[in-house]
Amino acid sequence: MLAPDCPNAAAAKTALTEALHELELTVPVVERVGDFPSPTVLVDGVDVMNDHAGAPEMRACRLDVPTIPKLLAALRSRTAEA
Repeated sequence: MLAPDCPNAAAAKTALTEALHELELTVPVVERVGDFPSPTVLVDGVDVMNDHAGAPEMRACRLDVPTIPKLLAALRSRTAEA
């Protein structure tokens, strides 16, 4: 999820692509643009940065950009549960 004017969105997209590649996962990635804390990466509806379900409706540019280690941990956790 991203706000169109957030400069951190590109870094989050790159990190997500790298994490998916590292884990050899081919999964659908849905990009939503709107009034969300941006960038927010949800794995099965859970924010990888704070473990909360969903994202609040608010336009904001996050400073806590999802990192590759955080994304790997979230993806590994969800694939282990599947």
